[in-house]
Amino acid sequence: MSNSADPRLPRLAVPSAYRLELVPDLDMFTFTGSVEIDVEIVAPTDHLVVNATELTIHTATITAGGKTHTAGIDLDMETERLTLSASSELSAGPATIAITFDGILNDQLRGFYRSSYTDETGAEHVIATTQFQSTDARRCFPCWDEPEYKATFETTLIVDADHLAVSNTAEIERTPEPNGRMRVRYAPTMVMSTYLVAFVVGPLEATEPIDADGVPVRVIHRPGQTHLTLFALDVAKHALHWLSDYFALPYPSDKVDLIAIPDFAFGAMENLGCVTFREVLLLVDPDEVSQPELQVVADVINHELAHMWFGDLVTMQWWEGIWLNEAFATFMEISCSNAYRPDWRVWDSFARSRARAFDVDALASTRPIEYPVLTAEDAEGMFDLLTYEKGAAVVRMLEQYLGEDIFRDGVRHYIATHAYKNTETTDLWDSLELVSGQPVQALMNAWIFQGGHPVVTATPSPHGLRLEQHHFTLDPSVADDRTWSIPLVIRHVGGTTSVLMDQRSMLLTGIQGAPITVSEGASGFLRTAITTHALPDPADLSPAERHSVIDDGWAACVAGSLTAAEFLTLCRHFAGEEDLNVWQAMSTGLHGLDRLVDNDARPSLQAAVRQLAEPALAAVGNEPGANDDDRTRELRATLVRVLGTVGGSHSVIAAAAETLDHDDASLAAAALAVVSHNGSENEYDTVHDRWQRADDPQSEVRNLRALTNFPSVKLIDQLLAEISDGSVRTQDAPYVLARAMHNRFVDRYVWAYVRDNWDDLDNRFPSNSIPRMLSGITALDEPDLVDEVADFLADHPTPQAGKQVEQHLERQAINARLRSREHQRFSRSLHS
Repeated sequence: MSNSADPRLPRLAVPSAYRLELVPDLDMFTFTGSVEIDVEIVAPTDHLVVNATELTIHTATITAGGKTHTAGIDLDMETERLTLSASSELSAGPATIAITFDGILNDQLRGFYRSSYTDETGAEHVIATTQFQSTDARRCFPCWDEPEYKATFETTLIVDADHLAVSNTAEIERTPEPNGRMRVRYAPTMVMSTYLVAFVVGPLEATEPIDADGVPVRVIHRPGQTHLTLFALDVAKHALHWLSDYFALPYPSDKVDLIAIPDFAFGAMENLGCVTFREVLLLVDPDEVSQPELQVVADVINHELAHMWFGDLVTMQWWEGIWLNEAFATFMEISCSNAYRPDWRVWDSFARSRARAFDVDALASTRPIEYPVLTAEDAEGMFDLLTYEKGAAVVRMLEQYLGEDIFRDGVRHYIATHAYKNTETTDLWDSLELVSGQPVQALMNAWIFQGGHPVVTATPSPHGLRLEQHHFTLDPSVADDRTWSIPLVIRHVGGTTSVLMDQRSMLLTGIQGAPITVSEGASGFLRTAITTHALPDPADLSPAERHSVIDDGWAACVAGSLTAAEFLTLCRHFAGEEDLNVWQAMSTGLHGLDRLVDNDARPSLQAAVRQLAEPALAAVGNEPGANDDDRTRELRATLVRVLGTVGGSHSVIAAAAETLDHDDASLAAAALAVVSHNGSENEYDTVHDRWQRADDPQSEVRNLRALTNFPSVKLIDQLLAEISDGSVRTQDAPYVLARAMHNRFVDRYVWAYVRDNWDDLDNRFPSNSIPRMLSGITALDEPDLVDEVADFLADHPTPQAGKQVEQHLERQAINARLRSREHQRFSRSLHS
């Protein structure tokens, strides 16, 4: 009775309230449950259809019109639908469905699943937790598992009395049960989608709640980690106040729990009031981590709390709208972090994330930000750089075009108008148009509904400044004639000129001579044409603008419009640079140059890198100063990494071995990168021991990642063995493999491991992490590997990846062409 071609449920009934009871068994890895669902039957019918899978359904009844029907049960695991057949026709109107069921606490990090940790005595403990986005609530209880079907949820958990149990809302009743168990009942939620339902049960601890404008906030964690919670509490308190003010609406629920989960497939998840995180993205000691490690914790907390309004309170109608949900939360995360720590200059730092989105969006296999979503795999494939980073960059561009106050007022109108409802993208544009008076939808359509981005060329002429836009691609042969409406703020000797470039070519008669920049503040999602014979004076550019010049230059090099030697000239033009983000962009390009040369030319490249970076390190100082801010410390660390890796600096390499435990966490992290890049077996054993003994999440992840840098197949083979035997958690292993494939000394060996162990890895790793693992193939830039990888992946499809694997394969081929084009030419230039 179900149409398998249509992924959406037939609209036979609409739920309004769930009463859910679950009994997890953490010893047997199972759970039993029951659910009552109040619905409104839309039209007379003899059956109802809900989502369910990986459950055993025991009983089902439908009560309607004063009669209770024992329902026939037909669970189709392929379509993930449960059909309930009534003994006679059900009239339109209110009804209640009651279902009993049981299921497995799986180890796939989705649905209702199990996670574990080992305490300081070596004892293992199991917790039960949830991850329902996008379509995995149905693995826990039968439901209308689509975002438009909002309802209230009243959850009851029956758990061991000594276990902590939390859900979306505050606990309102606790009743003893036989056999040392406790029945815990929670307040009804606001109306919300099923993917936001959550509960966590197990031997965990909670901090004392702090007050954030009347909202109690706690951090929940494994025992012994209380000292790592203070930063998260401080960030959350600031965020709830800042976000309530920005949206002009109080936090929409009764409490916030931030929960650190030992095994977690995503970064974090915005479950209403029960926000779950990877431990490394929540628990942190600010005195023991680098500035980026600390900032990412703040960013992720701010991101998830922004979702409480933009995503939870107002929710997309269907999954193609997930881009706005995530893009706007990313935009809000940066804005909130920037307000929390202005000294971090978070919008400048976002340029590095935007650069990664540019790289994907410059492929023929890019996609529009919004596109039709039919299946669960389609929805899973949307959680990528284009949704988050490109989406946020486009939202930022719109905010800067409209003005921050006008943009905020439009967002407030949108939230107030659509609270507790579902929306489509055009609803936000409508609110912004109403408040601003600007044609927002017309402006945004090309950015949202077509992939790619422009490169803008500015050419002085006797009649003014000629602007031209073209489709920028890393493979110029696939560029086409698409155009965009581009908000530009052009800075020139006569001042600034704002223009909406909605044509392929425009002549601005009021501007004479070459502009300083066509994108003031570098807030637009565009490239600018780079030529080494007409470079701007770095002193005339802001740090964000200088970053864009370097980033655009490296993209031009990959695309072939600049040679590798010309990119190195561009870097030399910025000799004396003192900004962190500019140096991070140069570091990316210099590491790219390193992949183009072999051992005979590498000493010459290393000498060129040292010429660039040694004066910058001397200027900032080899050792931290008493007055250094976070960005200064991170700049020093970036320069140490550059010099100790692509720079081959013997003095930096020698010093790194002595600074692994430096009091400055940024410098210690840089030393770890240098030691692992140059180390042998003794150093590997040291880093491996540090990984296993780590007593905070950042140290654990930092040292695990460093193990992928060692230039030895023998050593990397030890790491691969620990991936195979489960010593490396499945939440981490895909990312470890991706990093290892970027190690030019072991890349072939690691790829062979992935290829030969594909079935095991695909079965054990979280589904969403497989395309992340395969991002490593982009570094396999030898022609034979391009063909081999493409053939293998053609025979081993990953439907959950969306277009990501196609994008990885295309970028791999582009990198191989870059190496083929530049290897000999660049090597000769270094010797000349």
